[in-house]
Amino acid sequence: MSALDYQQTFKSLDSLLEALKPLWQLVAFECDHLPWQQTFPCLAQTVWQLDDAELDNLDADQHKLVQALLPSLISDIKQSDNPNADELIERLSLLVITLPTSSITAEATDQEQAGLAHFSAHIKGRKWQQITAFAEQINPQYQTTLTPLPILEWCAGKGHLGRLVAKQQQVSVTSLEWQASLCEQGQAFATQWQLPQRFMCADAFAPLNPNESIFYPQQHAIALHACGDLHVRLLNLATKANTQAISISPCCYHLIQDSHYQPLSAQAKASQIKLSRHDLQLPLQQSVIASPKQQALRLQEVAWRLGFDCLQRQIRGIDAYLPVPTIKQSQLNGSFADFCVWAANYKQLVLSKDIDFDAFLQRGITRQRLTKRIDLVAHLFRRALEMWLLLDRVCFLQQHGYEVSLSEFCPNSVTPRNAFIQAIKTET
Repeated sequence: MSALDYQQTFKSLDSLLEALKPLWQLVAFECDHLPWQQTFPCLAQTVWQLDDAELDNLDADQHKLVQALLPSLISDIKQSDNPNADELIERLSLLVITLPTSSITAEATDQEQAGLAHFSAHIKGRKWQQITAFAEQINPQYQTTLTPLPILEWCAGKGHLGRLVAKQQQVSVTSLEWQASLCEQGQAFATQWQLPQRFMCADAFAPLNPNESIFYPQQHAIALHACGDLHVRLLNLATKANTQAISISPCCYHLIQDSHYQPLSAQAKASQIKLSRHDLQLPLQQSVIASPKQQALRLQEVAWRLGFDCLQRQIRGIDAYLPVPTIKQSQLNGSFADFCVWAANYKQLVLSKDIDFDAFLQRGITRQRLTKRIDLVAHLFRRALEMWLLLDRVCFLQQHGYEVSLSEFCPNSVTPRNAFIQAIKTET
């Protein structure tokens, strides 16, 4: 996509998400019926006809999900009194928008792999795959407009990515990390292998010390899965410093300091869409990586939470959802009654001795079937919303004089957060 394409795609996505906001901007746990059933009756009928096993299979595959629900959604839009129905239907293709994959296909030789064995010894498989794939994208030999630049690795942890880049490119790397213990471990690795990598122990959110610069014009800032405000902070500081190159893969959009999302680009600031932290979790709601055991535990936890919700509404006499904090996985090894007692104590509710916990558990399981269907429809828009967020970042960088590309740096099976934004400064 060209610069204009990015901006036009954002505009189309914004229009689509705004028009169909009732389907995705909601909290399923708070609902005791399909809240959009009257407006989208065909869609409602379709999701209730799905059995739970089929629903789970669809939810794991965005393309299959769209194929299954799109005809009903289109039918409802056609029967509505929306004067822009045809235009809206055309924009539904954005529900499965795809990004170009990397053109870099070189694979490490056996000798190179052996030389990197010590780098990956303590890194789990998928994480190491992510690191190596990301490192390939930032190799200067694929950036014909750049000479090799010193690297700033943002939110580095132990500096696994920076260490690999330092070795492969023989370029100096500054790895910024706020946890001193991780800095010490990372520096020990770099020293042991005589790599040009140094660690800076600092808080990414702390005010910049005017006597110690972090960002420079002649620099390449990189961040693999810096969460929420952390990668936004990087973008703000790097663009202010006119940093020559920026390469990031955003992650965990909901981890923000404000209660609602703060748009970056002029286009997003002009949007009518206002995103809560809950809304920002939508792109992350995909179970590609979760194991069957993890999925089963999640289903159990949801049923228990909804069963307790039915109970607390009866006790309080208030028909409203009451949030319960995160629980330890070990609590799921107990009974539903134990969970209810714990949750009631936490919320300072008094439970009578004659409660039929089995009945409330069954109500929770029934409500879970409802919430799964509400979530399934919302998940139609998880890709579109993530693209909206990614393009907000792309447009922001373009507005600061960068030539920007948006692609995928690895397969979805390695990580669903596989978007790669690369920006090269072209204007001062």
